[in-house]
Amino acid sequence: MTSGQPVLADEHAERRRTARRGVWVFLVGVVVLSAPAMLFAVAARNDLGVLLLMWAPGLAALIARVVLREGFDDISLRIGGRRGWWAMPLALGYPVAIAVAAYGVGWATGLAEYTSSAGWVSFGGELLAGVVLGTAIGLVFALGEELGWRGYLLTRLIDAEVPRPVLVSGSIWAAWHLPLIIGGSYLTGNGGSVAVIAVLFVAQVTVVSYVFARVRLDTGSVWPAVVLHASWNSVIQTVFDPHTAGPHAWLWLGEQGVLTLAANVIGAVIVCRRPGRLLRKPSP
Repeated sequence: MTSGQPVLADEHAERRRTARRGVWVFLVGVVVLSAPAMLFAVAARNDLGVLLLMWAPGLAALIARVVLREGFDDISLRIGGRRGWWAMPLALGYPVAIAVAAYGVGWATGLAEYTSSAGWVSFGGELLAGVVLGTAIGLVFALGEELGWRGYLLTRLIDAEVPRPVLVSGSIWAAWHLPLIIGGSYLTGNGGSVAVIAVLFVAQVTVVSYVFARVRLDTGSVWPAVVLHASWNSVIQTVFDPHTAGPHAWLWLGEQGVLTLAANVIGAVIVCRRPGRLLRKPSP
């Protein structure tokens, strides 16, 4: 046993070095691929531009795997059996719970206005369609980001023994959006201070990244994170936001809203209150 310890130590050190190289190759790839995709997304303002941008992290991860000859064994495109399937209701339902709590408080208190003339039954049908159909469509977009952020960067930060890898990966994920916000093409259409929106959005994404990391690492599969991402975008962006108005609604609700952030803090604490697993890929 003693004679094997140096070998294990060498393997551990090599894995750490490889992971650190992977992080840097990935980040360079994200910057190189995202810059033209962001310019196109801002200019085109259509789904193709958004699709190209959201796939920049995924393509960067695939490039890093090829360049460093890491292979694709831990890309985690299997559901992962019962553990993976049990995570799916959480992935679908978490955005609904956050939206109902945050927007419900905002609408009830008058901090923002509910703008639909249809009844709540109609809104419920719209929400159901958003969760089911909207999420299904959004998988094509969300898969690109999650192959990069949770499918590669998070696991490499863990292997590189970077302190607080979830916090670091979440902060990088949040910062990746900032050029769109600063450029005025994302979250700023309803007015408000760009600086305040940027700060609140970074806090929001960093907090919710803990939930994304939990469903990814607990299951060993990237799919729960993909479903969570697609469900979030559909529920918040296409169901609740269009029914919300008011001069200060931008401050309270939406992906940068204070109420949404408060709900996410509570939600993340509930989801992550117990120690989680660290599965790079689904168990057999």
